[in-house]
Amino acid sequence: MKKNLKIYLASPRGFCAGVKRAIEIVEKSITKYGKPVYVRHEIVHNKQVVEELKKKGAVFVEELSDIKDSTRPVIFSAHGVPKSVPEEAQQKKLSFVDATCPLVSKVHRESEQLFKKGYDIILIGHNNHPEVIGTMGQLPKGSIKLVETVNDASLLDNKNFSKPVAYITQTTLSVDDTAEIISKLKEKFPNIKQPIKEDICYATTNRQLAVKKIAPKCDMFFVIGSRNSSNSVRLVEVAKKAGCENSMLMHFEKEIPTEKLKNSEVIGISSGASAPEQLVQNLLNEVKKDREITIEEVIVAEEKVVFKLPKELN
Repeated sequence: MKKNLKIYLASPRGFCAGVKRAIEIVEKSITKYGKPVYVRHEIVHNKQVVEELKKKGAVFVEELSDIKDSTRPVIFSAHGVPKSVPEEAQQKKLSFVDATCPLVSKVHRESEQLFKKGYDIILIGHNNHPEVIGTMGQLPKGSIKLVETVNDASLLDNKNFSKPVAYITQTTLSVDDTAEIISKLKEKFPNIKQPIKEDICYATTNRQLAVKKIAPKCDMFFVIGSRNSSNSVRLVEVAKKAGCENSMLMHFEKEIPTEKLKNSEVIGISSGASAPEQLVQNLLNEVKKDREITIEEVIVAEEKVVFKLPKELN
């Protein structure tokens, strides 16, 4: 007799509107322009997605200088790019399609407007993440100060700035950790200007909410996603903080910890915003081999957001 296992399935999970749009941009570009099309940086942070698109005719490069055939179009990833990248593409006479998530573009526009209005800008985000590189690259070098932790924020004071201060954030951060950093910034700079609508995207917020609701009831929690996916890594942290110490990222090469699973009665599963739903189903099928499972889907929000494709692909 197989032992029963209760599974809480977080919803929403998996692809957000920005990821769906970015993947569709690559697919439609291949249909429209033929193979190959180049993609600068992983279109979204997920190995399976990248492998599937390679099979369809996408060639992934890290820099425009890696492009072998300048007659082919290049697509910029959903994370956004510094201004220097489209400028370089124009110099090289490369045709390009921008798949930057519209919610990341919103942060780019915010930074430009704040700069024009004469603010010193603080960006809350993770150093070297492509989204942060893209946002900081919207303005002249040195215009944006990066803050990663509460400690970074506490080291700042008025000596660091000559103008009024404003902050913006990366879209895929932990909602709670960011709130702590913002609170420290407000303590340091009582008049700091904040975004009209917060920068952390709806999908990041919803996925974290669902995980928070489920994690306290679980012996183990699995987040399906890639190691370089900021929002997936944050979900693991959120699950741990919410009370499930035994939370882990199930990435491309990760084996299911069958031994640990044997002693579990309740587990939770979610997936990052760039992880295909098929990976969730694969995990469930694996678990079913050893256990009788009952699944309860925990829904914290209905996502109806859809982003339009760039006009050149419509």
